Amino acid sequence: MSDIGADKLVKVFLKMRDELQQMEREHEEKVAELRSYMEVIEAEMLNVCRETGADSLKTSHGTIIKSTKTRYWTSDWESMYHFIEDHKAFDLLERRVHQTNMKAWIEDNPDFLPQGLNAESRHTVTVRRSK
Repeated sequence: MSDIGADKLVKVFLKMRDELQQMEREHEEKVAELRSYMEVIEAEMLNVCRETGADSLKTSHGTIIKSTKTRYWTSDWESMYHFIEDHKAFDLLERRVHQTNMKAWIEDNPDFLPQGLNAESRHTVTVRRSK
């Protein structure tokens, strides 16, 4: 393909990417605004549940169900690892491979790969704007 053809492709690609980014920004703003309104309404529904002592309230438009969601994290990973190891509680961790660290491991240790490791690579293109 000629440079002129590639130049046109890049020009069109950059225009489309700019338009997509603008649409995403606008969409994110609208979504954030709607979410903030919904948070206010959710807080009010929780107040109604507290005031009435109800865990659920049925209305003509739907049912409010009050629930408790708990999220766990640690600020001391070293202690957490020791705890998990000491109690053989490995199920407290999620099963996934850290992509960047695995790539570095393979580069540094090409002869020592874990059994069952799978990898998938694909070619992509990146377009940078001219300055």
